[in-house]
Amino acid sequence: MFEEEDTNVFGILDGAAIPDLLTHLYSCELEYECLYRGELEPDMAEVAPYLVRLDKTSGFTDWVIEQGWGHHWGIFALSQKELVTLRRHFRRLLVVHDSDAKPLYFRYYDPRVLRVYLPTCNSSELAAIFGPVDRYLLEADQPSGILSFANNSGVLLQRKDEMKGD
Repeated sequence: MFEEEDTNVFGILDGAAIPDLLTHLYSCELEYECLYRGELEPDMAEVAPYLVRLDKTSGFTDWVIEQGWGHHWGIFALSQKELVTLRRHFRRLLVVHDSDAKPLYFRYYDPRVLRVYLPTCNSSELAAIFGPVDRYLLEADQPSGILSFANNSGVLLQRKDEMKGD
């Protein structure tokens, strides 16, 4: 995940799926932002999605991977862009509209959603969901698997690997 030096690794983490995420965020020294806009009530802040710029030497990063992998805590995005650009991009994806133009929350940051959604996308949808993201990494349906998705000029590239042990 951290192989490329000029690439930032971000976690899009689901507060609804992660016990005490805010406590862990407040105590870590990593750059993070809530993806919901404005001042949130405490109960909403607890379940909101958060964008975190991960660092390979951080205990927080270790915690997310070791405790969260296989538990649908979120997805990972690799990008050469900074957090502010990614935050803007990911906020745009939070709400979609159904056929009656009714707004719905799109929980793309749940790996169970993204791994099913991406293969259904056409080239313009891929451009929209990838934006500044070079690659998405997420857990496969079997926790030992890691899925990698990239947009190659409107064609989805997908690869499945096994998680590497220590």
